[in-house]
Amino acid sequence: MKTDSGDTTSLWMATADMPTYAPLGEDATADVCIVGAGIAGITTAYMLSKAGKRVIVLDDGPVGGGETGRTTAHISNAIDDRFYRLEHMHGERGARIAGASHGAAIDRIEAIVREEAIACDFERVDGYLFLAEGGREDELSRELEAAHRAGLTDVARVDRIPKISFDSGPTLRFPRQGQFHPLKYLSALARAITRNGGTIHTGSHVAEFEARPRRPQVKTSDGKTVTADAVVFATNSPINDWVKMHTKQAAYRTFVIGCRIPRGSVPRSLYWDTADPYHYVRTASGEGGTDVLIVGGEDHKTGQEDDALKRFRALEEWTRQRFPMVQAVKYRWSGQIMEPVDYMGFIGRNPGDAGKNVYIATGDSGQGITHGTIAGMLITDLITDRESTWESLYDPSRVSLKAAREFARENLNVAAQYRDYVTPGEVSSSAEIPRGSGAIIRRGAHKIAAYRDNDGTVHERSAVCTHLYCIVDWNSMEKTWDCPCHGSRFDPMGNVVNGPAVAPLAELEDD
Repeated sequence: MKTDSGDTTSLWMATADMPTYAPLGEDATADVCIVGAGIAGITTAYMLSKAGKRVIVLDDGPVGGGETGRTTAHISNAIDDRFYRLEHMHGERGARIAGASHGAAIDRIEAIVREEAIACDFERVDGYLFLAEGGREDELSRELEAAHRAGLTDVARVDRIPKISFDSGPTLRFPRQGQFHPLKYLSALARAITRNGGTIHTGSHVAEFEARPRRPQVKTSDGKTVTADAVVFATNSPINDWVKMHTKQAAYRTFVIGCRIPRGSVPRSLYWDTADPYHYVRTASGEGGTDVLIVGGEDHKTGQEDDALKRFRALEEWTRQRFPMVQAVKYRWSGQIMEPVDYMGFIGRNPGDAGKNVYIATGDSGQGITHGTIAGMLITDLITDRESTWESLYDPSRVSLKAAREFARENLNVAAQYRDYVTPGEVSSSAEIPRGSGAIIRRGAHKIAAYRDNDGTVHERSAVCTHLYCIVDWNSMEKTWDCPCHGSRFDPMGNVVNGPAVAPLAELEDD
């Protein structure tokens, strides 16, 4: 995504020096094969390697090159879906486990930073939940009471956020949250994995998976096979599951701007409001004596809108109204979050497999850093046969009757996307498509994803997503084909960018 200042990537990707790794060159065996080199995959590999397991990590992109590189890196035990909703869905015990596990994740990150001497700008900061415009104070009261019942007894109500440029009004203060540079942290963990005897292979796209009762196998698109005692899929959205898990969660795009501000002009804290979708704010160190104010929000379902510029403008307007010290918008990016219908992530044994040796981590719900760390802790416990009180809450096979309404709403939305099969194309021919852009063309009974590159050459693929066959839509800001059903994304030439799809958009058959 290109900004007005010319930057094309997130703050983290622009300022990290990540190690590089070779693709898998031959068939291999391991104790554990981990698919995905983001926060969940790398953390799990690190913890398993520390436990003496021989691990292999596979990813088709660089370490941290997916959604971890697009996070805003709020490290928090303040649940973004609210503790009072969580308590209604999972009971007081479930809410207590959620609070404890996210708190333990912050503690574990801090311990790892200290033990590995990682220079990643980690610091403990306070977090503040404040009312959105028109918000009701009773929401804060309900959340305060529920947070206390969940064990977060140090959460307190204050009259306003201290030392901030706007009057926030009544606010909940969550002490001892955290923030850091996520890719500097991930880089250090990746190096520790190899030091502990593990191997990491990037440029290795997993295209096939066989869930065998004893030793499952994954196969890359160039025919290399890894056989392991256990396989962990930590790919944002699971690529090993065809249907079941994808009915329990929905993919959303969330938008972020990074604004240059004078050093120290905004206190180093985490901030969230109660809007839906909510705004989330923090600061990071910038260059030349400045800070970067990071502001996110304006979410929409993946593939169902193409108005990123409008959303970035809305974020900037919201930001400038509250933070008049903003000098310029230096970064703009978006990321993908998976929203589970019952508010909790899915971490543990994959439901339905013949053996008990396939694990998934998904459903981050906008809290990917703590969620990915919980995944590392819980999956390591499961693989090493240690009991965990967290297992039942995060169990991917769970079914919640209380989530039935949200389950129906999300899946009816998915069903509605199949009407795209009978709608007209966006343009009548490829001649109407500007250079560097894409559009859907109808050709008889077929929908075509047509992209005209900067040289004027048109590239055509089937517009049918290779996961569950919805029609993809063009994302003009990121230049991707996005599936409006389950969040699969493809580059302009049809190659997979995000799962759950594992196969590229199909080439067109001759009539």
